Amino acid sequence: MNLTGLLSEALNSDTVSQISQQIGADEGTTGNAIQAALPMLLGGLANNSANETGASSLLGALDRDHDGSVLDDLGGFLGNFSSGPGAGILGHIFGGQQGTVEQGVSQASGLDMGKVGPLLMMLAPIVMGALGRTQREQGIGAGDLAGLLGGATQQMGSGSPLMDMLSSVLDRDRDGSAIDDVAGMIGGFLGGRR
Repeated sequence: MNLTGLLSEALNSDTVSQISQQIGADEGTTGNAIQAALPMLLGGLANNSANETGASSLLGALDRDHDGSVLDDLGGFLGNFSSGPGAGILGHIFGGQQGTVEQGVSQASGLDMGKVGPLLMMLAPIVMGALGRTQREQGIGAGDLAGLLGGATQQMGSGSPLMDMLSSVLDRDRDGSAIDDVAGMIGGFLGGRR
């Protein structure tokens, strides 16, 4: 199964229901926020793995911490997400741009800004778990991670009215795609840190 298939399977209606209970939001709004957040997470990871150093570092994290086992007990993970690796993963993916991404997801989905952070903390380990499992099952090397993630980002984001709205919020260069802008913001942050 490919990455987007794994994510769709993991984030089924039961999972969305559980996430919505955890963050105290209705299921429809939670589902919309998940649809808006996934391409941002995948796009951020794609951007981070676009160079050799970033790709090797991501592959190392997958080998070390993200074998996909989180997908086998999502209920257990979601019940205890705040002690999980979500915040750390988000720091790596978005760095100082996390607030901008949260704002975009909130505006696109109508989810209260204060609930977007916890939502992202739940989604990040699920995305990393799905990526880790896909990487293992398909034998994907560091050099192929950016392509895999880029393709999944496009697949998740295409044709979604939410993505269109999110794009208009985050599309700084007005080229119709927010992915490059978010990637640029993230890249700028990461570039400045090295």
